[in-house]
Amino acid sequence: MIATLRTTLLLLLALSLPLQAAELRIAVASNFLITIEKLAEAFAYETGHRIKVSSGSTGKLYTQIRAGAPYDLFLAADGERPSLLEAEGRILPDSRKTYALGQLAFWSRKEGVEVRVDAIKSNPPRRLALANAKTAPYGRAAEQALDRLGLNELGSQRVRGENIGQTFQLVYSGAADLGLVAYSLAQAQQSGSTWLIPEENYEPIEQQMVIVKRTKQPELARQFQQWMLSKGRQIILDDGYLLEPIDG
Repeated sequence: MIATLRTTLLLLLALSLPLQAAELRIAVASNFLITIEKLAEAFAYETGHRIKVSSGSTGKLYTQIRAGAPYDLFLAADGERPSLLEAEGRILPDSRKTYALGQLAFWSRKEGVEVRVDAIKSNPPRRLALANAKTAPYGRAAEQALDRLGLNELGSQRVRGENIGQTFQLVYSGAADLGLVAYSLAQAQQSGSTWLIPEENYEPIEQQMVIVKRTKQPELARQFQQWMLSKGRQIILDDGYLLEPIDG
């Protein structure tokens, strides 16, 4: 009887281990890295499931997924690459969702610096950092903002990061005096000088996520997606993003 009970308990434990040890692999655009780490910690605390994060430019992560990289979810910094993956049949049905609306800001690591348009025109930076528009949606938005704000004359002083995370580092390290960065990154730094660029100066940065079709954790991936769009909303808002209204 005791042996039978022990065997039953061991069997139940063995059956429960895969659920406790379940892990999602998420490819995330660099601007959202800090936020996804907070979301992952909260999700793990609530559910016991782990999340492994890989970060980079949206363009490079998209290329990796098309080449077979073993991600379960892809959190892009735009809607273009998720839409392409959907058209290519590489995602699960009805898994393309907008999870955040990004904001763009001028940021200097120095305190008390005026970084609005008039000040930049009268005292242009020696080097202005922005992301590569070919691979990073925030880079495209930065080019649009410079044009609409009448700052195209700063072109000769531009230095480029492969993604918005690298762009932020260019300013943080002193390699650039000023940067066009994700507002979320400037806010997370909690220092320096920041000006949030009005939204009308660039096309909306609609950040979308998808569940990759080859995932081996489809149910868990959908659980995390639903959790992130509901319980995770406040974390996203607190980190400097905007959100679409909840349907209904």
